[in-house]
Formats: sequence, C-alpha cells, structure tokens
Amino acid sequence: MTQEEVFKKLVAHCKEYGFVFPSSEIYDGLAAVYDYGQNGVELKNNIKRYWWDSMVKLHENIVGIDAAIFMHPRTWEASGHVGAFNDPLIDNRDSKKRYRADVLIEDWIAKQDEKIDKEIEKARKRFGEAFDEAKYRETSPRVAEIAARRSEVRARFAEAMNANDLEGLRRIILDCEIACPISGTRNWTEVRQFNLMFSTQIGSVAEGANTIYLRPETAQGIFVNFLNVQKTGRMKLPFGIAQIGKAFRNEIVARQFIFRMREFEQMEMQFFVRPGEEMQWWSRWKETRMAWHRALGFGDEKYRFHDHEKLAHYANAATDIEFDFPFGFKEVEGIHSRTDFDLGSHQKFSGKKIQYFDPETGESYVPYVVETSIGVDRMFLQVMSAAYAEEPLDGGDSRVVLRLPAALAPVKAAVLPLVKKDGMPEVAQRIVDMLKYDYNVVYDEKDSVGKRYRRQDAIGTPFCITVDGQTLADGTVTVRHRDSMEQERVLVEALPSLVEEECSFRRLFKKLNL
Repeated sequence: MTQEEVFKKLVAHCKEYGFVFPSSEIYDGLAAVYDYGQNGVELKNNIKRYWWDSMVKLHENIVGIDAAIFMHPRTWEASGHVGAFNDPLIDNRDSKKRYRADVLIEDWIAKQDEKIDKEIEKARKRFGEAFDEAKYRETSPRVAEIAARRSEVRARFAEAMNANDLEGLRRIILDCEIACPISGTRNWTEVRQFNLMFSTQIGSVAEGANTIYLRPETAQGIFVNFLNVQKTGRMKLPFGIAQIGKAFRNEIVARQFIFRMREFEQMEMQFFVRPGEEMQWWSRWKETRMAWHRALGFGDEKYRFHDHEKLAHYANAATDIEFDFPFGFKEVEGIHSRTDFDLGSHQKFSGKKIQYFDPETGESYVPYVVETSIGVDRMFLQVMSAAYAEEPLDGGDSRVVLRLPAALAPVKAAVLPLVKKDGMPEVAQRIVDMLKYDYNVVYDEKDSVGKRYRRQDAIGTPFCITVDGQTLADGTVTVRHRDSMEQERVLVEALPSLVEEECSFRRLFKKLNL
C-alpha cells in the first residue's frame, strides 16, 4: 500500500469515527474548512492540554493569556503583515488551477531526495550485505548528478526568496520543467504576490465602518500585552507568555486535509530575553520542543530540524521541527529568534514606551524574543498519522487501531456488559459513574464483544472493561489492553488507579526532564 493510499484511508477514518468532518457538508462543504467531531474535539483538547501544561505549569517563568481575535488595524501595520504578508502565486493556464510558486519548487527539491533514496535502495538490493551506503553516496555518478542539481536549484531558490524575485521563481519552475499536477502542462502565468489576510469591517454602518483584519497569527496579541503581563505579574527576564487561539489565512492552495486550512488554531509562546542572549535561548528551546514531540513515543527518526534558508523580516535565526507525514517531511512547529522587531515596532507605531527595566543592570531596553509556534491542527494530523495502523490477526482477520498515547486518547476506557441482562448493565453503569469524574469513559452494549473491541481500537481507547458473570460473583472485571490485546482480571476497586497509571499526563511530563 502506497503512502498516498494510507493517507486516503486516514482521511476516511477521521470521518467514519467522528474525528474530523468537512464543514457545512450538507451544503457540499467549504474548501479548506473542517469541523472536529466528538472524538476529534477530545483528542484536540488533550493535545492542547499537553502543550499548555508543559509550558505554563512546568515552567515557573511562563504564564498564559487569551487575547482577542480582533485587534486595532495599526497592529498589522506595525507587525509588517499589511505590507509583507504575501505568498508568491502562479496559475496554470490549462488547468486554471492556482499554486504557490515556492511550494512547487520545494516539492521538486523533495522529489530529488526521493530519487537519491531510490538509487540507494536499488544499490542495496544489488550488493546485499556488502553494501556501504556512505561510500555509495560519495562515489555514485548518478547520485552525485542528482545532488548537484538539487543543490544548485536550492541555492537559486533561497536567493530568489530572499530577494523577493518573482521572475526568478518563475524561471526556476520553467528550468526544472515543473508541470501542473492536474493538466500535466508547463503553461504557467507570471508569479505575483497575494496577501493572505482576511479583512472585514467594524462599525454600525457601512459608510462609517473601519477595515480590520482577522488575525493571521496569535503572536501579536502577546506582544501588545507585554507590559500588561510584565507589570501585573511582576515578571523578570527571562520570561514567557503562552497563548492558544484561532488564526485565519486566505491560503492560495489549501491542501492535504487539515494540514493547511484557512481557519486554524495555534499554540504559541513568546519568550522574552536580554539582547545578546537570544541565540543561547533559541538553541535551548529547539531541544526542549523536540523533546516534547519525541516524548509521545512515535519514533525519534520521525522528526528532524529544518533550518530556514529564507528568514522572515523579523528573524535572525529560524528552524522548523518537521514530521514524516504520509506525504513526506513537513513542518509542525517553528522556533524563531525574532530579535526586538515586534516590541520595537509596536513601540514606534503606538508611540508608547515598551521597554523593560533591568534591576540587575540598571538599564531600560526593548527585550529580544524567542518564539515557539505550533499548529494544533497539524499536530492533530501528526498524531493521527503516527498512530494509525492496520494489523493482521490470527485466523486471517485484521483490525484498524489507533496507537494513541493514552493521555491523548479521546476515550480512556469503554465499559462493556457481556450481555444485556442478569444485572451486568447495572454494574457496568456503576463503573462508568465511578470513572467519569476523572476520565472520558463510554458505555457500550451494542453488538458482540469482539465488534465492540474493534470499535474502541479504531478510536484509540486504551482499555476495554468487560463486566461478565464472574464479576457478579467476585467483583472482578476483564480489562483488555488496546495495543497488546492481552486481558487480565482486575478488581473493580482497582480500576481508577489502573487507568490513572496509564493515562496520566504525568508519564509524558516526566520524559521532558523539566
């Protein structure tokens, strides 16, 4: 099964089991907008809790806020979004489809890496155990040819992006013979800039209304509240402000399910430091954030850093944490050193002094900022992609299982009466009542126990608790474990501690060494 086929199955699974639905589906949907279903919202909330608690609870010098979506229009002038928040857009004249020019080139570069990997795999099969991959990479003319071409295009691409050279981007697309995925032709228009912000009006009548924007990021709400938080919280540098909230971008090409949407949610933390110390903190936050991802247990090899070749106008260093999705390595989180651009720019545009008085040096200055920014929806897709598995079983049967970290699972336990009689439903309901104050648990009595197990496997429930005849005799239940499918007899009174041990966030947090 190809990775594309796996991804299609994952998308279908998300809808079938109540994780993600197309928005307004009864009206044929709305492009690149999705709703989270009953299981999706639980998983999403657990992801947000994992992030929030690891940031705010485990760091004594980080606090949280919740800023408004609507902000004064001057905010976006100061941040540079009005003048510079653009993507390079290109159309194919034959298919009438619109693309981001930079994404077309990035995909071409990624394909060169795939070509090199294929050459290596062919050689590995040819030479068997005697194969030396490192030596082959150095000596293979074909690998050298592909790598040289890739490096040349990558250098041209970085230069064009940094210089905002739209014609240079188009020339790369033509030189690399990049074709439209729909029409298969290379009949491209000129590249032009496209501003990504949604605008609307605020005011009682249209004539007197002012244009405002739906925020394209949550960070600016943190920056404009820097002094409010610092003074009321008596915060001393270094300290951070965290926020989770919705953001909106009029994406040219929204694609790959919930990976790129027009309405999405961000988890951002801005960490304020002394000027000159930002690179030290940037490096520390890189490692801290990577450890957060790897603690989920999906495999360290699934993650990598990707340093930016084109830096944003506010940054002096930037890297992405990328995850190996079914459609390749893609960004999940960014760690940026934003210098003093944001606070300095808001100080200039607002006319208000935004500085920190350092009691140790006796100086006032505009702090520098190190940012960690992660998309909730991309993180959701990462978790689902990593957890989804199809497994063969004895007897030729198979199952679909979501191997979700127990702390993130939407349902922690399903309580199942073996039959709907002999007092078993009543005992099962008492167990639900015992657990529901601390965990999201469900009661399920429909179909055979085997079918009920499969349903819970498909949504990632760590435990199935079955009430049977023996329960009525000795007060024990059968607990089935999702991953191993092993079963054990457990006293009803022991269930809370068993679920707590497996499903607590504490197990994840201890891996972080914070």
